[in-house]
Amino acid sequence: MNLLVDIGNTRLKWAVMLDGQLIPGRAMDNSRLNRHELVEIWKTQAHPERLAIACVSANPLLELVLRVVNELWPNLEIISAKSQAHAFGVCNAYQQPEQLGVDRWLALVAVRRHYQIPACIVDCGTAITVDLIDVRGSHQGGLISPGLMLMRKSLAEGTEALQLLETDHEFGLANCTGAAIYSGTLSAAVGLIEHVLSRQHDTVQLILTGGDAGFIAQHLKGKPVIDPDLVLRGLAIVADSRH
Repeated sequence: MNLLVDIGNTRLKWAVMLDGQLIPGRAMDNSRLNRHELVEIWKTQAHPERLAIACVSANPLLELVLRVVNELWPNLEIISAKSQAHAFGVCNAYQQPEQLGVDRWLALVAVRRHYQIPACIVDCGTAITVDLIDVRGSHQGGLISPGLMLMRKSLAEGTEALQLLETDHEFGLANCTGAAIYSGTLSAAVGLIEHVLSRQHDTVQLILTGGDAGFIAQHLKGKPVIDPDLVLRGLAIVADSRH
């Protein structure tokens, strides 16, 4: 059994890989993460063979997780996933491969293994990232945009009159400020994805992941695949390669 941990900008997600099956655990908000919480969740887990971990968040969270893991399972083999120039059938498009976010790299690795390519991978999280992979497994590059909440927060923090309202509204032209922000930011996210797809000469499989994936998917023209565990699947591949 391998323990897989994905520390994102907002949440920690984890899973175990047992007999070829990914079994996700309960995600935790980074703001509420502490030693007691992690110990309570993991103390009933069987001793893993190894830990594979990816982190795009602040180092103190990574250090916290590693301390708890060492407390529960001393001397456990730990694999810290890093973006690479070429591995697992994926060729990284970045001139400096290590600068590609490890979550994006792992998503590419997972899609190369588990889905039809060419594909467009969109992570709808704190940031919205878009990455394209061709039929040969070559990463074509990507885009980064603020996520829905970041867009709304930037309006609230950058203007005097616009407040951050988390109420849902109908999607469309609005007759009040809250609804206008709601639809404007959602339109930006949807428009980004559909613009990228419209510029592709070949048909590509659209794959969404991240906390807002299901919500954004409802407003896209096509029907994407939604895989909330894409990064964890990539981690499972990395962990399995150490056998």
